[in-house]
Amino acid sequence: MAEIAIIGGGVAGASVALYLAQNKELNITLFEKEESLVSGPPMCHLHAGGNLYREIDDTQCLTLLKQSIDFMRLYPYAIDFRPTVIITPLDDPQKPEDLFPRLKMLRDEYSKMVEKNPKSGVLGKSSEYFRVFNRQEVEILTQKEVVDNPVTLEEWMIPVVKNTDLSRVQFPLIMVQEYGLNMFRISASASFLLRNSFNTTLHLSTSVQMIERCEYGYTIDGKKYDYLINAAGFRSGEIDDMVGFHRERLVEFKAAYVTKCPRYEGKWPEIIFHGERGTPRGMAQFTPYRDGYFQLHGMTKEITLFEDGLVKNSPLSAQPQLNAKFLHKIDKGWQFSTVKERTQSAIEHLAQYIPAFKNAQVASKPLFGAQQIPGDDANLRAAEVSFEGECYARCEIVKASSVISMAEAIMDDLYRLDLVKHTVDKEKLFNTAMHLLKKEDITSDAIRICQQREYPTSMAYLSVECMSPLQ
Repeated sequence: MAEIAIIGGGVAGASVALYLAQNKELNITLFEKEESLVSGPPMCHLHAGGNLYREIDDTQCLTLLKQSIDFMRLYPYAIDFRPTVIITPLDDPQKPEDLFPRLKMLRDEYSKMVEKNPKSGVLGKSSEYFRVFNRQEVEILTQKEVVDNPVTLEEWMIPVVKNTDLSRVQFPLIMVQEYGLNMFRISASASFLLRNSFNTTLHLSTSVQMIERCEYGYTIDGKKYDYLINAAGFRSGEIDDMVGFHRERLVEFKAAYVTKCPRYEGKWPEIIFHGERGTPRGMAQFTPYRDGYFQLHGMTKEITLFEDGLVKNSPLSAQPQLNAKFLHKIDKGWQFSTVKERTQSAIEHLAQYIPAFKNAQVASKPLFGAQQIPGDDANLRAAEVSFEGECYARCEIVKASSVISMAEAIMDDLYRLDLVKHTVDKEKLFNTAMHLLKKEDITSDAIRICQQREYPTSMAYLSVECMSPLQ
């Protein structure tokens, strides 16, 4: 059996391990320096179409749509099945209608995917991939009562229009079937599946000390492996440097802020107030959890982004050098004064549009981390994997939804090298996940992970769970 080493147990490393483990010709060893899988940069949104990013091209949007559907089928109990509302502020130079061509393209592509394979229909009816609400429809909804368990798109929209300062936004408002991602439940799901894999060995709380290239493979801390997968996230450049490969890449430090609002009513969709990234009017992102907890992004340098938080590698190293203050946050934690200041900035940024949210409070430390972006385009969102030499792959995802495409490419490389005699049918992986995973187990383990990482246990739950098998 071929011996495969994976360095890094984030969503990339854990997911490629799950995929490769379906091939019984492989022994997989996963090294993760943290005490649990899938930590790192905040993730809260399934980009099933990439509509949060007005700056990316249509090709990336189509790629993210297809990849997101695969991701949902691998992690069905980590998806929050509630829609996203996209709102364009009145002072934004773009118009809501600017998104219409892209949305129609995505809707048509999704319809073709479902027609070809009905199992791809995990985003609901293709005809309801997005819905436009004009001013008159919004005004009618403001008179409706909030529904405790919304089902229709209109019911989901009610708390948005009742609480948003409609004098500050453009019409129409757009609702799209881009769902939520729960990082704690992804961690629980991946851990459960890998613990039940006979050909996978997990080394948690383990940092790799030495890697040496040798004939037909690598030696890692004294053990020989036939193939090495670098899934070390923003520290991937350090592994490149250890094995003598170079790669152009960016690294960006980001944070999202956990708040609690004492006054809230019903279940909310996610809400996006578009804006120009990196300016004081940067996008505001409002992600709901249970019990009045909300996660906030504000794409300004005072909130989610940071001055000097985006860095590029040098000709002498494949590893971009983050400022020591960011590394200290990652490795040692935050000062409470900084948490309070930035969380309050996030609250004020969001309260421009949802005034009642000004009473929200700091609920915990932020969700934070750094991510790598291959190449030199900071706007790249759809990326998967690159290869060096004969037995080396780099996981280079920017969005979690890209993990299956990444794993498929690595499996094809193993087949090319004759390390396996057959590849993997991803349908088999999806069926395995659906057969083994149980909602109750995922919830209980996600609660434990929240406690371990010192976040509110309410964040271990979903607003709307998977109600039927995503076959």
